[in-house]
Amino acid sequence: MQPFEYASPKTLKEALELLGAGWDDAAVLAGGTDLLSLMKDGVAAPKRVVNIKNIAELKGIKKTTAGLRIGALATVDEVLTNALVRASYPALTEAAQGVASPQIRNMGTFGGDLCQRPRCWFFRAGFGLIAKHEGKDLAVEGDNRYHAIFGGGPARFVSASSFGPALVALGAKVEIASASGKREVEAAKFFVAPTSGDAREVDLKPNEIVTGVVIPAAATKNATYEVRQKDALDWPLATASVALTMKGAAVASATIVLGHVAPAPHVAAQAASMLAGKAVTAETAEEAAKAAVADAKPLSMNAYKVQIAQTAVKRALLAAAGVKG
Repeated sequence: MQPFEYASPKTLKEALELLGAGWDDAAVLAGGTDLLSLMKDGVAAPKRVVNIKNIAELKGIKKTTAGLRIGALATVDEVLTNALVRASYPALTEAAQGVASPQIRNMGTFGGDLCQRPRCWFFRAGFGLIAKHEGKDLAVEGDNRYHAIFGGGPARFVSASSFGPALVALGAKVEIASASGKREVEAAKFFVAPTSGDAREVDLKPNEIVTGVVIPAAATKNATYEVRQKDALDWPLATASVALTMKGAAVASATIVLGHVAPAPHVAAQAASMLAGKAVTAETAEEAAKAAVADAKPLSMNAYKVQIAQTAVKRALLAAAGVKG
């Protein structure tokens, strides 16, 4: 780990003034569960670490006129146990349940989950987001069993966010602040697939901080279903988050989002459109699930992800609709 300057501001204004124009100038420390490992591995070497844990305006979960606002510093455990989240957004509760480690639930933050860097072992070993070495695409020619089955490159890592797919399905917006002002970006546009090693996998500049997320108060049935290799501390192999707007017993509109199968949460629009006007049954959920993975392009070692992603979609749809499969 390289030496660094440490700052612990008390206000968002102070924190923003401490950030720089480049990613190496300063790094934001919230829960620290990702940043510290990046620094220890030499993947990140910020000149300054800005601790934002004491900034009150970044904390809490509350109702607003725009919907439910979750502060960037809300912990995974707070999201998991919050009554408002459990009542209206089970997709988020289920995503939080997947974070099995009590330590990470209590330290890891909501904003940190959205901004965590890829878990790709080539990236963590210092080969960059696009993972090239001596002219070879490491994710294509190397061990790619946990890599993307959608997107087609050049980035082939998978988005690591546990909450990202659910937020995209729920139509959430991410609040972002810099010294020059504030902006909002749709969750579906916050996550991006970089085309170069110098880019980032989220729509965030070096001088910006995620301050919170607002989820509209839409009356949807929603759910998340994850498939993991083991129930202990691990990242999902595939995730599906769905949101259904119902008209009686039939689906008026649907959103289906796959996670951990692409560099950004993957919206399966065609599969969702198949459900319009239909009741969710084991048969219609199976049809939509097959459509959701129809355009998958697995690599040499991860074709198994196609089947488990399909299963995740079917089970998320059935869970959201309250149907036994």
